[in-house]
Amino acid sequence: MSSHITLRQFRYFIAVAESGSVAAASRMLNIAQSAVTKSLLELEDELGQPLFARSSRGMTLTPQGHRFLASARKVIGAVAEASRLHQADDSPDLRGTLNVGVTSLVAGYYLSELLQRYRRNCPAVSVQVTEETPPFLEHLLINGELDVAIMVSNVLGEPQALVAETLTRSPNRVWLASDHPLSQQQEVTLADCAGYDQIVLEADRIGELMRAAWTRQQLKARTLLKTSSLEAVRSLVGAGAGIAVLPDFLYRPWTLDAEHVDVRALRDELPTVDVGLVWRRGLALKPAALEFIEVAREQSRARSPRGSLRA
Repeated sequence: MSSHITLRQFRYFIAVAESGSVAAASRMLNIAQSAVTKSLLELEDELGQPLFARSSRGMTLTPQGHRFLASARKVIGAVAEASRLHQADDSPDLRGTLNVGVTSLVAGYYLSELLQRYRRNCPAVSVQVTEETPPFLEHLLINGELDVAIMVSNVLGEPQALVAETLTRSPNRVWLASDHPLSQQQEVTLADCAGYDQIVLEADRIGELMRAAWTRQQLKARTLLKTSSLEAVRSLVGAGAGIAVLPDFLYRPWTLDAEHVDVRALRDELPTVDVGLVWRRGLALKPAALEFIEVAREQSRARSPRGSLRA
């Protein structure tokens, strides 16, 4: 990566990638649109490749842009972590055990980087990770068998007994084969989708969120398959067997089947899928858990220039 790229360019790029337009990014950053545009053009010139596809509807990341976004988030996260470690030089090392719960779907997208950061900060803490379904994770949290969990946090079964803090909000988009009839449109509606077979992901209560969305639109999904396997969704959608409506954080355009699976924005206002931290309400969190929560917040801030989202 070129030494001429500045942290400011990383931040401006992330802001546009997260918000989908220069105008929205400039409002978020409280700077002139021209400054954001100039920064992006200089960045693309420096890299020698386009990071965004530009249209009247806004800015969408190219495959190169998606890869650069992952790198940019790591750079901003590393800077935030270095600053934090400098400030914490005089603090005593934490010890003990931390019991973390996670769902299988969320684990692949949030846990690895977070654990890496936490272990660098707290090498003396023994971390135990339990992967379970959302209902059982809630049971373990309420029973005090877990300190904290990372999971889809806006459809809890026992919200009165738990505290949820959102780390990221993911809009839903339509996954479809690259040659699907709906791929001719830049945006689609749920009504458009209703005419085609649906591949429904029944994992982490995402299926539950989507059923509620269909009901609110007074539409009925034509379900071909319900599955807990994201790989099954990808392969079936790529083969043209059906389409799927899924949160954006699950889409990885650089995976091997990316050339067969495309995405389209939804025109309907659907609820986001929130991933966050969950712990038992009224629990006096131990220092190791408090530190884990703070590291997760820092990762969230590094991923989004708008800062971490609190429930």
